[in-house]
Amino acid sequence: MAPVDAFAFVFLAGLITALATGVGALPFFFFDSISDRGNVALWGFSSGIMLSASLFGLVQEGLAEGTPVEIGIGLAAGVVLVVVAHEVLLDADVDPRQYEEADFRKLVLILGVLTVHSFPEGVAVGVSFADLGLAGGTSLFGFTVPLLAVFMTVAISIHNVPEGTAISIPLQTMGVSKWKMVWWAVFSSLPQPIGAVIAFAFVRYAREFLPYGFGFAAGAMIYLVLTEFLPEALETGADLPRGGKPVLAGGIALGVALMLPLAYL
Repeated sequence: MAPVDAFAFVFLAGLITALATGVGALPFFFFDSISDRGNVALWGFSSGIMLSASLFGLVQEGLAEGTPVEIGIGLAAGVVLVVVAHEVLLDADVDPRQYEEADFRKLVLILGVLTVHSFPEGVAVGVSFADLGLAGGTSLFGFTVPLLAVFMTVAISIHNVPEGTAISIPLQTMGVSKWKMVWWAVFSSLPQPIGAVIAFAFVRYAREFLPYGFGFAAGAMIYLVLTEFLPEALETGADLPRGGKPVLAGGIALGVALMLPLAYL
């Protein structure tokens, strides 16, 4: 496979995951709002998918390529990068309401914040394509694609749908047009195809770092789930019975149940 074709294919996979975020805005073409219970369930579902993709996809594949120590170093590096990036950006919590009101400088800052959140998902897609074109994969559109790459692309795409819904909720309350909500949802994941290509290039030409790459992506995503997705869900469900915890747990279980069979195909 020509290098240009490989990079274009990986970029397309990352772009698919970004476009999937826009799907999360589509329910607002049919419904005026989403209940707190439904929102908590979506956050749980998304968290379950991310945890499954990290543990049963990235970490498991990393252990097949390297040692637990290498995976552990990668996990720690992923967490450290997200923490440091948050500290550097300082105002790391950007409300989607600010998208519509932002000038160019503010949009650059917003894109930087979104990179912290969505870049690790792009990295996860990129490292999963490390064996693109090599034996042992599945034939797809004329390419030999690693099964892990199919799993990660599907997992991140499904995860992005409820994330797009969460982004659209505050925009909908502002009266933003439905197609603009789709655009802003996709905009929030634009760093993913870029991250996918960068990660793919790195592990492709520095294959000895592949186990660290798997650990890095897994660490960053797990950290985001534990420090952002779950707290956001609990805050949203604060007024539900038992603080929304049963709904959240159900969403997580559903996400894990959906992805586990795919991980062992």
